[in-house]
Amino acid sequence: MKTYLMADPVRYPRMTTAEVRSAFLLEELAAPGELHLAYVDLDRAVIGFATPLAAPLALPADAELRASYFTERRELGALNIGSAGVIRVDGVSFALDNLDCLYIGRGSREITFESADPNTPAVFYLLSYPAHASYPTTLIHKADADPTELGSMETCNRRTITKYIHLNGVRSCQLVMGVTHLAPGSAWNTMPAHTHMRRSEVYMYFNLPAAARVFHLMGPPEETRHIVMKDREIVVSPGWSIHAGMGTEAYSFCWGMGGENQDYADMDPAPLETLR
Repeated sequence: MKTYLMADPVRYPRMTTAEVRSAFLLEELAAPGELHLAYVDLDRAVIGFATPLAAPLALPADAELRASYFTERRELGALNIGSAGVIRVDGVSFALDNLDCLYIGRGSREITFESADPNTPAVFYLLSYPAHASYPTTLIHKADADPTELGSMETCNRRTITKYIHLNGVRSCQLVMGVTHLAPGSAWNTMPAHTHMRRSEVYMYFNLPAAARVFHLMGPPEETRHIVMKDREIVVSPGWSIHAGMGTEAYSFCWGMGGENQDYADMDPAPLETLR
């Protein structure tokens, strides 16, 4: 498990493109038949992918966690962006179709990931934060996620936001997680932009064609940069940074947050005229 140390807003303005990518972009975590995790010092997030083929993949407790099992002091969200699969938690099986999500609470000792058909595998995106309380492991089907329609075709940002793990839905200790889907012909996400110092945010872009890219915007409103991203890449956004993007085609992204505040609407606006 690779450890990422986030840059601060003082060092950030002097960073090169390569340094920005190295600090905030998580690449090549999704690999067939493998489970890969990254540890981020920002809010102590663990982020990764499990893509099982013929054999199940067990979630390890890497040495960096200093734990006897992964969720000894953590909670976990697992979103399936692939074909049908199964997650087993302490002997209980949860079947996940595409865009189903499983919340796994603190204290779950054995967690494994399987694909229903190794020729069309499940792809589980994993996001975990420390937890000081235990909430029940709960399956959220795509059809039961809380949808909100926002934007318009005129502003190129017609999108559907679906909330899976949040204050008014499946409860957690601090994890908030959902998915945004852009309509065909739309390209912008999270614009007008915002920040929220009470929590960091992680974006995982997916459903992007191989030749398509997202230009992800980050940084303080007055000092923005962009990171060019492809399918199934992940960007970590500190509380002082905006997080928005423009795609060459329509796309989806999973957003996840951890910190002291689970209020989805708690945002500090960054009006368009303030961006530089």
